[in-house]
Amino acid sequence: MALIAFAANSVLCRLALGNGSIDASGFTVIRLVSGAVALFIILSIKGNNKVVPSKGSWGASFSLFLYAITFSYAYLSIDTGTGALILFGSVQITMILLALIYGARLHISEWFGVIIAFIGFIYLILPSITAPSMNGFILMAVSGISWGIYTLIGRSSKNALMDTSYNFLRTMPLVALLAVFTIDNTSYSLEGVVLALLSGAITSGVGYTIWYIALRGLSSTQSAVIQLSVPVIAAIGGVMFVSENITFRLIISATIVFSGILMVILGKYCFTSNRLKKFNKETR
Repeated sequence: MALIAFAANSVLCRLALGNGSIDASGFTVIRLVSGAVALFIILSIKGNNKVVPSKGSWGASFSLFLYAITFSYAYLSIDTGTGALILFGSVQITMILLALIYGARLHISEWFGVIIAFIGFIYLILPSITAPSMNGFILMAVSGISWGIYTLIGRSSKNALMDTSYNFLRTMPLVALLAVFTIDNTSYSLEGVVLALLSGAITSGVGYTIWYIALRGLSSTQSAVIQLSVPVIAAIGGVMFVSENITFRLIISATIVFSGILMVILGKYCFTSNRLKKFNKETR
């Protein structure tokens, strides 16, 4: 569900910014404000009398804001395929590298799975890759790094809904500064505002909450690799809801990406099981 939300969010962002329906700063402001409002409405309806009190962190909030603002501005000077490659490549490298720094060790099957999934991802977006502008490249790389850090922080979340709500809330001072400094360059349309509201309230706010819940059962490597399926899911959504054609490239890419993801997940499981069996034999 989280990955579907990510894919839908990507489509909404491209529709709003690509058509010039709204400017990048305005989209980001509405996205984060509507996300915070929607989450606190859900939080008030749900109630939290018997859950672990948790209010996110300033580090996660800053990462969330930095991801959102750089993502919006990057797509003003970079095409979709190139942007996806830089974004998800940066996410994967950031998460796996930090996991290794903090002591994680990958089984050889996990390394193969990572490589295979990335090959499938590149194969899908290869026709639309062009040389990016330097500004677009830097902005999208920062966006990917920020999202990777936000995800890693979320793995320790005890209350996904409350943490995500307060993470959005804590971005408000930065959102206010952004609105003030860009007020002279803002441009809105009804379509742009609606797309930003949908992106903020549903595919970002609710989607990120679901993502935090999902992270409890995923390793850093798994959570990094499965995000490579987002462009594939977005492409499949285009076939289902926008009457786009099913291409041979999409079928092959989806098969390769999901095979790589499966290898990472099963590789970790088999590696852990084999170590447990070996340990049990040695202790008998």
